[in-house]
Amino acid sequence: MSAADLRSLIRDIPDFPKPGIDFKDITPLLADPAALAEAVRGLAAYARPLGVDCVVAAEARGFLLGPALALELGAGFVLARKPGKLPYETVSAEYLLEYGAGQLELHTDALAGGRRVLVHDDLLATGGTAAALCELVEQLGGEVVGCGFLVELAFLAGRAQLAPRDVHALLSYEA
Repeated sequence: MSAADLRSLIRDIPDFPKPGIDFKDITPLLADPAALAEAVRGLAAYARPLGVDCVVAAEARGFLLGPALALELGAGFVLARKPGKLPYETVSAEYLLEYGAGQLELHTDALAGGRRVLVHDDLLATGGTAAALCELVEQLGGEVVGCGFLVELAFLAGRAQLAPRDVHALLSYEA
């Protein structure tokens, strides 16, 4: 399955979640078993040479491919959640989104021992969510060895927020 095949399964939803936002809906891709498998394989092909110990992904859409990617890599999975959703002691980071602001938390013991971490999310837009994840990983002593995304909205320059970290996206939209 080619990148064009995967791209054909992502639909644009205009003015969602608010006017002016062109939402990339990945649910048709997730519903197609061959496309889902190809997406996970493609993300894993990037991450495998990095020697990843665990994948860290943010609530909620990062949870869609993150665990499957971790399984494919033989790595663990760490969830970053919104405030008050994790039951143990946490650290937190705030971030800005294309259409708002947010905060994420990780358990304080999630990355003990300087683990090599792949930061993952379904989509890279302005880079705020992924930058917050990187901040949390590094705050806990982990090493961000790469940032992997299914979709990148390159025109929003999210990679700049993540520099100098290595960034990879299976699909990129230039406009």
